[in-house]
Amino acid sequence: MARFYYDFHIHSCLSPCGDNDMTPNNIVNMALLNHLDVIAVSDHNAMLNLPAIMSVAKENGLVVIPAMELQTAEDIHVLCLFSDLENAMKFSDLIYDSIPKIKNKVNIYGEQQVLDERDNIKRLEENLLIVSSSYGVYEIPKLVKEYNGVAVLAHIDKASNGAIAILGSINPDMNYETVEISKNCKPSFFEENSYIKRDYNIIYDSDAHYLWDIAEQKNYLDLETLTIENVLKYISSKKKGD
Repeated sequence: MARFYYDFHIHSCLSPCGDNDMTPNNIVNMALLNHLDVIAVSDHNAMLNLPAIMSVAKENGLVVIPAMELQTAEDIHVLCLFSDLENAMKFSDLIYDSIPKIKNKVNIYGEQQVLDERDNIKRLEENLLIVSSSYGVYEIPKLVKEYNGVAVLAHIDKASNGAIAILGSINPDMNYETVEISKNCKPSFFEENSYIKRDYNIIYDSDAHYLWDIAEQKNYLDLETLTIENVLKYISSKKKGD
């Protein structure tokens, strides 16, 4: 086994809340400067910058997992991570078709930039991406699996868009094996929700909207070899206990 350092929740400038400096080259280079081995760029309800980001990462030896931060019908955020770009983009199209088409107000939410491998702007996404899809939180794990992916409940400790804040608790029937904890999680959260560490795999991510938020070399997975397949296998495995 070896340790591989990760950050699976990074927003590019496609997310309206993401800084315009969150470009493919800047994200990849900051991840390398922070000595990360694998990242996921998970924009809101779309993956339009992933082709460029994965191309840049491949040239620089960084593993990038195709991903999205999906917003469910209940306003719960779910990280969706995929084995390959082709399936990820098909899923991206499915989710994009499911969200209401509301024009983005740039002066309120910020630009939604679609970039190429050289960080040039190809276009601005006109429809607001930080809206809820028509798919419910119970549907997502099975749906994501159909596209060779794994679903993770995002930042469950947060009051905003966290599953526990919205639903009160995580029901095993939801069929999530892994949950994400934010970097600013308070110890009292685990005291109040003791079943989390017992029943679920846990990942810790930055939810970076700015370059300086991208995680440093802190959180890691123990894997035989670093492949997207092995990362997803870990995330989808049932908790065996400590």
